Order: sequence, then C-alpha cells, then structure tokens
Amino acid sequence: MSQSTKTDVIELIQRMPDEATLEEIMAELYFRSKVDEGLAELDAGEGIDNDEARKKLSRWLD
Repeated sequence: MSQSTKTDVIELIQRMPDEATLEEIMAELYFRSKVDEGLAELDAGEGIDNDEARKKLSRWLD
C-alpha cells in the first residue's frame, strides 16, 4: 500500500459497491494484503521464479 494504510483501506472500501457485505470487504482487504506482501517479497529478492512455480503447480495439479 502506497499511502498510509488507513487511507488505502478507506479508498479500497469506497471503490466497492454500496451493497458489499462485511465478508466481501474483509476478503478484499485480505487479498490486497497478501498481494502487497508478495510484491514486497519479490522486491526484496525473495520468492521463486516462473519455472519453479510451474514445476510446483504441475506437481499439485497432476
């Protein structure tokens, strides 16, 4: 999240439909948190490359 976390959360919620449930809002916040966490890991040189990810996925899907 680029700005303050509170501001980012408020903006995310404001972009959601007025009919969004609390569960939908929480799911979106969780998803966003995990995406940001993954991007931070990649920026830090952590994580796995595409080839390794494909190998893991093929083992899981076979």
